[in-house]
Amino acid sequence: MKIGILKEIAPYEKRVALVPSIVKHLVQDNHAVYVQSGAGQTSFADDEAFRQSGTEVLPSAAAVCDRAEVLLKVQPPRTPDELALLKAGGHYIGFLSPFTDVDTIRAMARMNMTVFSMEMVPRITRAQSMDALSAMATVAGYKAVLLAADQIAKFMPLLMTAAGTITPANVLVLGAGVAGLQAIATAKRLGAAVEAFDPRPVVKEQVESLGARFVEMPMPEDTETEGGYAKQQSDAFLKQEQDVIAQRLPKVDIVITTAQIFGKPAPELITAEMVRLMRAGAVIVDLATEQGGNCALTELNRTVTAHDVTIIGAGNLPSLVPVHASQMYAKNISNLFTHLYQTGGFDFKDEITQSTCLVHDGQIKNALVDEALKTKGNA
Repeated sequence: MKIGILKEIAPYEKRVALVPSIVKHLVQDNHAVYVQSGAGQTSFADDEAFRQSGTEVLPSAAAVCDRAEVLLKVQPPRTPDELALLKAGGHYIGFLSPFTDVDTIRAMARMNMTVFSMEMVPRITRAQSMDALSAMATVAGYKAVLLAADQIAKFMPLLMTAAGTITPANVLVLGAGVAGLQAIATAKRLGAAVEAFDPRPVVKEQVESLGARFVEMPMPEDTETEGGYAKQQSDAFLKQEQDVIAQRLPKVDIVITTAQIFGKPAPELITAEMVRLMRAGAVIVDLATEQGGNCALTELNRTVTAHDVTIIGAGNLPSLVPVHASQMYAKNISNLFTHLYQTGGFDFKDEITQSTCLVHDGQIKNALVDEALKTKGNA
């Protein structure tokens, strides 16, 4: 196959879909790779490194799209001009915001493209190496704690000094998925006292294995989907969660919020009034801001202060660690590409192919996305 890599044009995006070390393996497998000049610059992979890996560097996005049979990207097409570059009947793999960016999905269907979404990789054992959501959540959880540590006006660890004992910062992590667990681990490495809350009792052991305290509350039995994601709960249950969290807020210096519901708006776990309960100088880092936020006062890609509390709307944190985030994403997307294109045609009975394919032969192939598009169309 002829693979194309474009320079990402989305604001704040510094990642690239493939890195030279991964390109080498694709070239060895007899694939041709074309990259737009400067595509890897913000992730510190220059054109020469791509050339040495066997890539042909082309001067423009149009030149890459003209040569490539399949495009590998990080962000979805962000402008009409970028969408217009895509080749009718061509193939595309990348993040696509399939439940919100409906116009792009419909446009790709009209262009008779074959489109695969990195968001839709199923959480099954044989797809773990393709799971970009988990990989990027790892980066986000790590970086969120560093942002909080930079903003807080205290030390993170316990210190014994000539001026006396400095007590460690208290960190509360909301949500113990991949991002939350990485946030716990990072905060513990920095010496903080950490506790975590999650509506899924099954994660208690994972939280405690990292040295954090698990905040418990009565839970319904069905808190998790078959795919391993948190389920959307009732308003009464959300209020119960808020009450438990509110009891912890006066005692913490940092809150990292990571709670998201796949394909739906993030739950509001911290109301505006709850922010008033926090200590002056405390910090909230909201990792769910792109889905609406877990804190009512969060603003996307902005840092705001309310009631002497700093609230960081942490959109696209993986882009702030572009070297390793690109390396991880490149491994994920190349593994999915290899799985999809290792035979002459697509096996739509295969769970990975079936889940990730959004568009093929002018039709929406994924049932969940098709239903979301119909709902948006009737809205």
